[in-house]
Amino acid sequence: MADAPASEGPSTASRLVAHAPAGTGLDRLAELASTLLHASSSQISLITDVQTVVGGAGGAAASVGLRSPRADSLCTVTVTTGAPLVVPDAVHDSRVSGLPPVSSGQVGSYLGVPLSTSDGSTVGALCVFDLSPRSWSPVEVSILSKLASSVVAELELAALSDEHTTSQVALALAIEAAEVGTFDWDLRTGELSWDGRMVQLFGIAGGADGFVGTIDDFNALLHPDDRERVAHALQSAVETCGGYSAEYRIVRPDGAMRWVAARGRALGGESGPAVRVLGAAYDTTAQRDSEARVARVLETMNAAFFHLDRSWRFTYVNGRAERLLAHARDQLLGQDVWELFPLALGTDFETHYRAAMVSGEPTSFEAWYPAPLEAWFEVQAWPDPDGLAVYFLDITERRAAHDEAQQAAARAQLLAEDTTALSSTLEAEEAVARLAQLVVPALADWCLVTLVDDDHDAASRRGLRDVAWHHVDPAAMPLLDRYAELRFRELQDDAYVLQALRAGTLVHGRGGATESVAQVFVEGEARELVAKLAPDSFVVLPLQGRGRTVGMLTLFNGAARGPLDDRDLDIVRDMAGRAGLALDSSRLYRQQRDIAEGLQRSLLTAPVEPDHTAITVRYVPAAQAAQVGGDWYDAFLQPDGATVLVIGDVVGHDTAAAAAMGQVRTLLRGIAVYSGLGPSAVLRGVDAAIETLQVGVTATVVVARVEQTPEERAQGLTRIRWSNAGHPPPMVLHPDGTVSVLSSAEPDLLLGIDPAEQRSEQVVTVQRESTVLFYTDGLVERRGESLEDGLQALREALARLGSSGLPLEQLCDRLLAQMLPEQQEDDVALVAIRLHRQDRPRPAEAGPNRVPPSVPDED
Repeated sequence: MADAPASEGPSTASRLVAHAPAGTGLDRLAELASTLLHASSSQISLITDVQTVVGGAGGAAASVGLRSPRADSLCTVTVTTGAPLVVPDAVHDSRVSGLPPVSSGQVGSYLGVPLSTSDGSTVGALCVFDLSPRSWSPVEVSILSKLASSVVAELELAALSDEHTTSQVALALAIEAAEVGTFDWDLRTGELSWDGRMVQLFGIAGGADGFVGTIDDFNALLHPDDRERVAHALQSAVETCGGYSAEYRIVRPDGAMRWVAARGRALGGESGPAVRVLGAAYDTTAQRDSEARVARVLETMNAAFFHLDRSWRFTYVNGRAERLLAHARDQLLGQDVWELFPLALGTDFETHYRAAMVSGEPTSFEAWYPAPLEAWFEVQAWPDPDGLAVYFLDITERRAAHDEAQQAAARAQLLAEDTTALSSTLEAEEAVARLAQLVVPALADWCLVTLVDDDHDAASRRGLRDVAWHHVDPAAMPLLDRYAELRFRELQDDAYVLQALRAGTLVHGRGGATESVAQVFVEGEARELVAKLAPDSFVVLPLQGRGRTVGMLTLFNGAARGPLDDRDLDIVRDMAGRAGLALDSSRLYRQQRDIAEGLQRSLLTAPVEPDHTAITVRYVPAAQAAQVGGDWYDAFLQPDGATVLVIGDVVGHDTAAAAAMGQVRTLLRGIAVYSGLGPSAVLRGVDAAIETLQVGVTATVVVARVEQTPEERAQGLTRIRWSNAGHPPPMVLHPDGTVSVLSSAEPDLLLGIDPAEQRSEQVVTVQRESTVLFYTDGLVERRGESLEDGLQALREALARLGSSGLPLEQLCDRLLAQMLPEQQEDDVALVAIRLHRQDRPRPAEAGPNRVPPSVPDED
């Protein structure tokens, strides 16, 4: 099939190959095809005995100018069929699967349309292709077919321009080499003398040495239709003693007709009147034939063409230009373009035409021409010695297809932004507020977004509240703010928003809606605001969740914008559906989060408040709903009055981890309080209990004991003894603002791994007014960052905040605000202790305020 000859004469294709323009003209059309059809590559091929690539974009750009066997080309198949070739999956299409571009993997899908010239010849193909399979829609086939017309016009115009230039050169050489005859007409005697070349030109036999006759002999050889015109030109020269110029047809004695151009001048005698006319003549038949052939091609080409002289008058107009300019040829020729088309003044047409005429450089552009043409045109203009040649093509349909493709891309982008906005947060009001910003101005002039609470009552308007609104005009926002404040207070029962809520379906108002919207309010300010906001059309869409209406989206447009069309309504429905699910998910999230957080907090108790000591605890759940975890804090006293601080994290993030955390926390508290042992011994006891009770849990934990002897109390010092089972190290904020890390060479194993683990203890002595911070890993661990970076960030933040002298509660709150990301992935537990000086009255935030009865009060 690929070896079949091209349909219609290959000579036409060869001619176009020979004159295919170099540069960006064809490449630009190929790139436009790729852009409009979203294809990775496009190619323009001419098919003769080989395939010649004359234009390309994308992967095909490197092939421009190359020739290859026609039998290997998919474009040959397109030319052979004479119709669009649609190949969604080239590998499995028997028509093309065996061709090298397919078998090599260069072409996975292909769409090609034939290039047909004005004489009916199919000379090649315009195609787009991708590496992977894809479908090609009828709209895409139509777009490519329209672009093919532009390609053919470009090829024909280039060939015509080259051939015309060649003809002009050949004609000049012919005239130079031809025998130019001379004549002498003696007006006093009536004698007309021709030299031998003139005789030869007129085909008079036996006149090699010249000819002497009369003006009647000359007139006898003139074509009858030209005699009056030539006689008038001669008479005018004689009467004015001026120049003579004429081009006319002669009918030689052998019957052959030739075109002759003559130039001369009438010479006056001593008394003044002309006495003779001298001149020369030459054969212009070849030039006339060339111009006639050019005219025939111009008349049949697909593109419109006209020529303007240097005074901006039309000198030539082809048939297609007559139709596109909506003027008959005799109404155009000789007329000033700016007078006939005054609306072109000041537009791109005037700017580019005048620039080309002044610079002598070709120009090309696309522009909209208003009434009476009302169309988009692709224009190419190039100057010549006589004026300006202009080729133009109506591309209104192509522009419409391009605009439609851009609108489709904009709609897809809007939906993508909608998805991102609604999925980036689980907070309902924040999500719907983003929705209001998206639909205005993309789809509406102004809008309101309403939440419907679980306990709503449409009759009393309870549970219905506008939570977001936006207007395209910032100056109208105060009106809309007030309207949103009043709307549900002054609505009547037949309001459109309530109709949509009750029915659960879209309510649409088209054209002149200001009065109908105003009437759904009782007499009052809201009705007056509607008149000022002046909606011309509106749409109310329920936001449906899982089996219930969770919100409402109301869109308004003014008269200038008009109602939403069907495509816009489809987008709004899609966005409303997504928003409804997002709002419903937010409601479910809040319920699950509240339950999870309540469970977690129920497992944690308030800290003890020992003498001259402030203890602050914080628990921040993860952003995800129901993701309770094993993070915990604890602060209690042992029987001897020592304060024990615990921070821990059971491995896991679910209710099982929370339950396990409760067991480990209870074991540790019980063992520490009953035994009065130090941190390492307590952890060994917990390890043993976990194994004996088969709790089956693994956890990181730090247990610290705050100790003080009478001597240390007198010196304003306190000892902290701690043991670390694989947990991030505590930090100490010293009175001088420096921060140190309570770390050991190697942390001990996690709890629950090896009950025989010999756990170590470390001791540090700190001054009173120091603050010790214990925390879980959610405070310092971030995806994509090292733990060392997180610890350093915490250390720097603690140092900054410590220098401000904040109370312990504020210090902890600000530290969390600085360290936690917007969407945290892990729970965070924190316990901080500040050791106030004991030689001064205790601050209000310090104990003893909450001390077990069995522990002696140091005050």
